[in-house]
Amino acid sequence: MMSRAERSHLGDWWWTVDRFLLAGLGTLMTIGLVFLMAGGPPVADRLGLPPFHFLNRQVMYLAPTVGLILAVSFLSLRHVRRLALLTYTVGIVLCVLAIKYGPEIKGAHRWIQFGAIGVQPSEFVKPAFVVLAAWAFSEGSRRRDMPGGFLALLLLPMTIVPLILQPDFGQTMLITMVWCCMVFVAGLHLVWVAGLGGLGLLGVTAAYELLPHVRARIDRFLNEDSGDNFQVFWSKESFNVGGWLGTGPGEGVAKRHLPDAHTDFIFSVAGEEFGVLVCIALVLLFAFVVMRGLVLARRNEDVFCRLAIVGLATLFGLQACINMAVNVRLMPAKGMTLPFVSYGGSSLISLALGMGFLMALTRRRPRAAMMRGPDATARP
Repeated sequence: MMSRAERSHLGDWWWTVDRFLLAGLGTLMTIGLVFLMAGGPPVADRLGLPPFHFLNRQVMYLAPTVGLILAVSFLSLRHVRRLALLTYTVGIVLCVLAIKYGPEIKGAHRWIQFGAIGVQPSEFVKPAFVVLAAWAFSEGSRRRDMPGGFLALLLLPMTIVPLILQPDFGQTMLITMVWCCMVFVAGLHLVWVAGLGGLGLLGVTAAYELLPHVRARIDRFLNEDSGDNFQVFWSKESFNVGGWLGTGPGEGVAKRHLPDAHTDFIFSVAGEEFGVLVCIALVLLFAFVVMRGLVLARRNEDVFCRLAIVGLATLFGLQACINMAVNVRLMPAKGMTLPFVSYGGSSLISLALGMGFLMALTRRRPRAAMMRGPDATARP
């Protein structure tokens, strides 16, 4: 155990970082490996791969994931903003390049290849967008000569237009909801919040009318007989078969019919083999991480930190809610992973970046350091 008297970067980090958040994230990663042992082998068998191919690769991805969370959590507020700006700029450029040069997967151009490595740049844009929007809002409230609200407003279309063109309606909706949440926390009048909600509904309507794949997903959700609902049927069947206590590890049958049992529908695999009670415990674990972040945001007196923490916690929680809601058929399919539980390299690394930002922003800092002139708050 480190002594509080130890004056080193590691000692300062240990006594200022929130260890409850660290424990929650570590537990989620461990649970993800257990669930992947159940959901990965059937998919690997269909693809002619070794049974634990996806599990082994997930373990390989977890090493840089943990390293990135810890490395980013050491950053100062100024360096958090600078890293977010760099990540956002590179991510948006790659999103635009993916539209023209990325491979077409399920009718969308969301990925870009670097040799044998595929990257989904929109995953990295999300946490960087939250930090930059929080910085713009906070500067607008602190300085009258800074059009922070306008910059935050401009940041939204700059981010979602490339995603709409890919098209990636799920990520667009997620980013927009998080931005609206930050607008509310920033103190915008309820009339404006209601107006933004109306624009969101208008956007959903336009997507339904103009984007065939969005229309097909919503139609299948509203009417099971209107199209192919193969995955949705077996997802529901997983929970029906599993019941409260599950069929037992390795005993699931429905997972063999789910093409994305290791990614988008891993929650259904958990429901079949481990039961509804374990799924409820997982929901509570996600809720704990989100609520812990919100509690720490409420305690923080720095406007930038408070807004960024709320945005990152909301981003994390909403992504988990959307994935689980799709699995239990409360929402149309979105193609969104379950944070730190689903298989995926881009998803894990981008989540590590976002949670690293969260760990850095929630560290306990002396009030004098938080309020120390323009160097501490103004410069990105």
